[in-house]
Amino acid sequence: MSEVFRLQSKVRDYELDMQGIVNNGVYFNYLEHARHEYLLAKGVDFAALTAQGIHLVVIRSELDYKNSLKSGDEFVVQVELERISKVKFGFRQKVIRVADEKLCVEGLVIGTALNERGRPYISPEIEALFSA
Repeated sequence: MSEVFRLQSKVRDYELDMQGIVNNGVYFNYLEHARHEYLLAKGVDFAALTAQGIHLVVIRSELDYKNSLKSGDEFVVQVELERISKVKFGFRQKVIRVADEKLCVEGLVIGTALNERGRPYISPEIEALFSA
């Protein structure tokens, strides 16, 4: 596993459901944004890869909801990269409420890269993350 990347954010009112807590689907957005920021921090430009015909895609997401976030809560999304197989990589992610350090969501998002022919592979940019 790689070192832990952290991205802090704050819950916005429009992300809440009728119960006054963050809607379960919003956590996917939090996790995706943190993955993109992680890749940028590591020198992997998601948009540049796409322009080259290399598409990073999610093929599986597993989320466990532990505690709820509410309006105004500050939280941190943690990201750790791991190798799943020859052509798959995983992002182990956690959403942690800052105020009390409670784990809110824990997840594993599995992805791969598709080359210009639509075939799965690990692009050199992603491969480099495992040797860093």
